[in-house]
Amino acid sequence: MGFIGDSIDSFKSLKIRHALEQVITLGMIVSSALIIWKFLMCVTGSESPVVVVLSESMEPAFQRGDILFLRMGEDPIRAGEIVVFNIDRREIPIVHRVIKVHERNDTKDIDVLTKGDNNDQDDRVLYAPGQQWLQHQHIMGRAVGFLPYVGYVTIIMTENPIIKYVLIGALGLLAITSKD
Repeated sequence: MGFIGDSIDSFKSLKIRHALEQVITLGMIVSSALIIWKFLMCVTGSESPVVVVLSESMEPAFQRGDILFLRMGEDPIRAGEIVVFNIDRREIPIVHRVIKVHERNDTKDIDVLTKGDNNDQDDRVLYAPGQQWLQHQHIMGRAVGFLPYVGYVTIIMTENPIIKYVLIGALGLLAITSKD
């Protein structure tokens, strides 16, 4: 009958107690993932400890689809470091290299200017209107490691939402109907 038909027949034959057990197990898996994410946020000091490179702007250092691991330490940001930052009114973080650092003498705060390795000009055209520098609050973290191409799964699911929903639905159905 096929995978879907067998899954539906299996679901119908489940007893309520077993079904509740499966739903609770699924909830525990989701909760565990969220707890791990929050733990990574605390350990790395970054609001997003893992990001996916979405464009070719950082080639050859990073390719589209690479996963970056971030850390936000107390050390000052230096020119040459790769940072991930958010711009006001933009929801997608940007991964670029710091090309200039300006330290303000009065407050010891720093301003940074960034640029993608594969871009011709600096990022001032990407910043909010009138903004010339990034401040500390814009920076999510520094790249401390990466996994090449693993993030393509995220890119494919973002560009084709139907694949994401089919995959989530299939995994949920599999989790609920499994006998173990």
